[in-house]
Amino acid sequence: MPTVLPLKKQPFSFVGPVSAAAGAFAGLFVGTAQGSGLLGILLGGALMAGLAYGLMTLELPRRATRWGIAAVFALIGLMVGGVMGLIVGTAFGAFFGWFPLWLADGRYRAGLPPYLTAGEVLWHYAFRVICGMIFFFLIAPIVVVMPLSFNAENFFTFTPEMLRLDPAGYSMQHYEDFFQSGDWQAALRNSLTIAPVATLLAVSFGTLAAIGLSSEHVPFRQAIMAILISPMIVPLIISAAGMYFFYSRIGLQGTYLGVVLAHAALGIPFVIITVTATLVGFDRSLTRAAANMGANPVTTFFRVQMPLILPGVISGGLFAFITSFDEVVVVLFVGSASQKTLPWQMFIGLREQISPTILAVATILVCLSIALLTTLELLRRRSEKLRGMSPG
Repeated sequence: MPTVLPLKKQPFSFVGPVSAAAGAFAGLFVGTAQGSGLLGILLGGALMAGLAYGLMTLELPRRATRWGIAAVFALIGLMVGGVMGLIVGTAFGAFFGWFPLWLADGRYRAGLPPYLTAGEVLWHYAFRVICGMIFFFLIAPIVVVMPLSFNAENFFTFTPEMLRLDPAGYSMQHYEDFFQSGDWQAALRNSLTIAPVATLLAVSFGTLAAIGLSSEHVPFRQAIMAILISPMIVPLIISAAGMYFFYSRIGLQGTYLGVVLAHAALGIPFVIITVTATLVGFDRSLTRAAANMGANPVTTFFRVQMPLILPGVISGGLFAFITSFDEVVVVLFVGSASQKTLPWQMFIGLREQISPTILAVATILVCLSIALLTTLELLRRRSEKLRGMSPG
């Protein structure tokens, strides 16, 4: 365990430039919103350098000072940008009332090994900032779409009322359109009748394939595995075109069964991968013990093996369900108008009649995905716990 050294006060020559850099970064966004990014950088850097100097020079109560700075920033934000400015100003004030003192007291080194150099400490925090920016870049489209789905107008942009957080600028009308529209509800019913059946087929075939391929005596295991997971690797448009020509020859093109089988083929690779990963930690001596006790292979599978690999099976099933529920390319090739799914209806809405109802549907799908991913994480933790109970 590394030795914890006492915190060391830092000079203004270090705290000032770092605080100014943070202020300039924040000023870039505020200044750009007001029409002058360069002015925002200069004012933000100067303001934060002066604030850091004042906090380090004056002996003021820490908690009261932080609340006071947050209140001043909130007041400035309210005068400049209304209610939205109040929220942003409060957040900036809370951060910049804490950040210079956190640097000045040397608390930024608390919890870090004392032997780290200044460059290593810088990279420690720079790495986290970079990861945070990448995360924000990835979720920014979702952050934008979800508030827009409550737009009271038929626009794909934020109205002045929305930016002012005026209740008159928000409405549930697009969600009402989704639940009252015959086309949208028909597409939702199609998705809910296709995805579960495709998931059931994918889980059944994928689980059996994973268990079979996990046996060492199966010849050409690697080649068979590569073929089974190829739908995940091959570009979707190629798979869709191939399915179209194949199904049209055997009479399944444009049928419910054809769409289900196509979606099941897309979901099987996810089931195989998750179940195979679960089987890596499976103790095969349990199946041999069950066989020695007189259990047949079917009983051994359902009473011994399945309970232990169930988290992986359910995880693969959730991935297969998401794949089927969100898929649009294959159903355009294989399906017909009577199998129009929810993503297909969204595609039509973007191509033919641009309607903000698409934003409401996208928000619902995002919430569904978040719920499923949360379930996956809980199942992953349970799977790790079960594998930890296994001897070896």
